[in-house]
Amino acid sequence: MVHVERVSAYQWRIPPDAKPGMRVPGIVYADDELMAQIRRDGSLEQVANAAALPGIVKASLAMPDIHQGYGLPVGGVVATDAVRDGVISPGGVGYDINCGVRLLRTHLTQAELAPRLPALVDALAQAIPAGVGSRGRVKLSAADERRGPVVGGARWAIERGYGEGDDLARMESHGVLPGADPETVSQRAYERGRGQLGTLGSGNHFVEVQVVDEIRAPAEAAALGLEMGRITLMIHTGSRGLGHQVCTDALGAMEPAMRRYAITLPDRQLACAPVGSAEAQAYLGAMRAAANFAFANRQCLAHFAREVLERVLQVSPRDLGLALVYDVAHNIAKEEEHEVDGRPMRLLVHRKGATRAFPPGHPELPEAYRAIGQPVLIPGDMGRYSYVLVGTAGSMRETFGSTCHGAGRVMSRTAAVKAARGRSIAQELAARGILARASGREALAEEMSEAYKDVKNVVEVVERAGLSRVVARLRPLGVIKG
Repeated sequence: MVHVERVSAYQWRIPPDAKPGMRVPGIVYADDELMAQIRRDGSLEQVANAAALPGIVKASLAMPDIHQGYGLPVGGVVATDAVRDGVISPGGVGYDINCGVRLLRTHLTQAELAPRLPALVDALAQAIPAGVGSRGRVKLSAADERRGPVVGGARWAIERGYGEGDDLARMESHGVLPGADPETVSQRAYERGRGQLGTLGSGNHFVEVQVVDEIRAPAEAAALGLEMGRITLMIHTGSRGLGHQVCTDALGAMEPAMRRYAITLPDRQLACAPVGSAEAQAYLGAMRAAANFAFANRQCLAHFAREVLERVLQVSPRDLGLALVYDVAHNIAKEEEHEVDGRPMRLLVHRKGATRAFPPGHPELPEAYRAIGQPVLIPGDMGRYSYVLVGTAGSMRETFGSTCHGAGRVMSRTAAVKAARGRSIAQELAARGILARASGREALAEEMSEAYKDVKNVVEVVERAGLSRVVARLRPLGVIKG
């Protein structure tokens, strides 16, 4: 087990001499309870391994929802010098490129929805394809497949009638990453993504009907349009098979590249290439294309959900009042400017299972939210609650403008299925007033609450560490799982 030192009540440090090859320390944000959970897997070792990446600056960072992943742990943040000697690591982004969260608000109250909730959950489950290999309603021509959503992102979807133009102002990066190169996406990636636009995927991906049941920051909640007792809709999904294949292809190219550039790392899963190399530029072009596919995917899903709500509830668009609060990415690498040791640097920030949390006044924020900071959407588990936070100045000083992304697993899917044997998770949820539908036989067991950390503890750590601030809590009423 790698050596960890306590720095404060909510911060721990892996010294740079804890493992050979470390260039910077590791910094982990957690309290005692969360650290005890973190120590059970190999994620601390992965934090230390990532500290050996060439060109890494400041520290290898880990959020309180950290758990073991491929290469970089889920919940990891790494920034490398984008101008001189930095690298890009596909394992530092993850397989599900631009897996992210979208939150929509409505005018509806819980009392108004209650009589129609079962019908709504059933209709959403029927209208939104979910699970491994699911096929969507959005059909792409051969030209669109290579020049449509992978280049245009959410804007492409809106131009084809899936949503409203003003949605773009309330999305990270306005729903599209420039620099996408469709020619760097393999034919196999296009084949795997074909037919998956407008689908939910499997695992922890979901559509959730929620109610705002606590507001901690009234002014910020008002700016976001969140009111006590009002219904919200949260969507969590990413780039599906296309993004997974982009990562697979890049890892295959990076391993021989490391030999070519004489890069040695303690973990081959962190395979990387210098930012200016042909291998890195090809991956960045393909990663941005996959990220755009994911933005378009969530845009289409939100449109399908709107159609279902209006039809099942028999309300007009005006009475429904469905509006986008925000859309965030949490598996992505972006070029950003940050201050390091008192001077501005252009960095390539890898966020794997971590969310941007830019502070009030940041120029990349939507004008409507510039006074409060970036909205941060943190899904918990389907049996408890999710949270809305906003970014703070502390995140820019400490974590390259980053915070947590969810609750974080404490139990593998196999272990969760074993622990759920003989139980009906759907019935347990129903007893708590939560209706659940899933495409797979074991999907609910894999995603049961006990498989996750309590997200309340996670958001308390990032708030007390000064990385973001809690605005509101959302309680699930109905969930559709992939």
